Amino acid sequence: MTWRGVGVVSGWQVTASLCFYAIFAATAFVRESFGVSRTLVGVSLTATLAGYTAFLFLTGAAVDGYGERPVMVAGLAALAAGMVGVSLAPSFPLLLLALAVVGCAYATAMPSTNRAVLVVAPEGRRNLAMNVKQVGVTVGSGLGALLVTTAAGTRYGWRVGFGVAAVLAVCVAVVFALTYRGREGSGVLAPPDVRGLAGLDGYRPLVAAGFFFGAAVFTTTGYVVLHLTESVGAAAAFGGLVLASVQVTGSVGRLVGGSVADWLSGGDARSSAQVLVAQALCAVVAFGGVVAAGSPSAAGVAFAVLGLFILGFPGVYYACLTALVPDDQVGAATAGGQTALNLGGLATPPVFGYLADTLSYDAGWTLLAGCTLVAGALLVGLARDKHA
Repeated sequence: MTWRGVGVVSGWQVTASLCFYAIFAATAFVRESFGVSRTLVGVSLTATLAGYTAFLFLTGAAVDGYGERPVMVAGLAALAAGMVGVSLAPSFPLLLLALAVVGCAYATAMPSTNRAVLVVAPEGRRNLAMNVKQVGVTVGSGLGALLVTTAAGTRYGWRVGFGVAAVLAVCVAVVFALTYRGREGSGVLAPPDVRGLAGLDGYRPLVAAGFFFGAAVFTTTGYVVLHLTESVGAAAAFGGLVLASVQVTGSVGRLVGGSVADWLSGGDARSSAQVLVAQALCAVVAFGGVVAAGSPSAAGVAFAVLGLFILGFPGVYYACLTALVPDDQVGAATAGGQTALNLGGLATPPVFGYLADTLSYDAGWTLLAGCTLVAGALLVGLARDKHA
């Protein structure tokens, strides 16, 4: 029960997220390299999230059955294989296949790290520890953005960034296997008790809100660079820096959100839900700032502010979710919550791309503001529940 253990788990999360989110930073390069439309760029994000979503319940069951350590080691190895596939894909259909592999491998992340961080979290600091771990997502995503955009500026091209990420994943998998012991599972690979989870107070509205949060966060991450390059005339390298800054502010938002949730009175689930509602309302306002920004510098600032809230919610979301369920169901419960997030991410990027193709980027950002408002509204009841 030490912060060192939280650091080990967070390091794994940084590496896995660097691999997974690198494709979100490569959208402009994918469009240029393969000559596809904005809508098909959205399809590439959907392929990644489809693989992610398809394997969530399987990996959640594996975590509950066999413990998080073997799942985490295997997950990084599989991510490395998928990244090699992306770096070598000669056609857009094969790129989609490689992206699906990356998504399947990343499905190991949330069920396993959520369980791992509960194992190592210091007493009384559950919310903050969960958010420190979740900072690994934004840090990894920011590093992925810098890696891909930096590689694109070299004579080797953007694909080499994915090869470097594959090598890093293998190295971290070896180090993690040697330094983390974890907690054993039940020894039985059993299907999750979905009906039982759905019957828990607060779980269903939280999962429903997850769909709309996921729609906003995945689509925002996927279209930051394209919006900056095509809507306000920024260079791709500047877009990569802005995406990285969004991840930095998202990290700040997670740490602040976790600290506030620990500070608020009442149960862990209720305090986390209160923070989530506040984050959703602030994100709606920040989306309006993105729509209003008309220059690269103004857009960069608007996206950085947006990152505080729309990328600041996941740690609080998972802290809320894990507070609602018994410890031996964390893997399955996480799979359900993450599936909802991913379904939002699956459905929305192509719609956003279609709106950008036929109307404007502003129409897409307005759609995401509406999704975020719905997410916050769904959690008002849980935030007011004195028994949660």
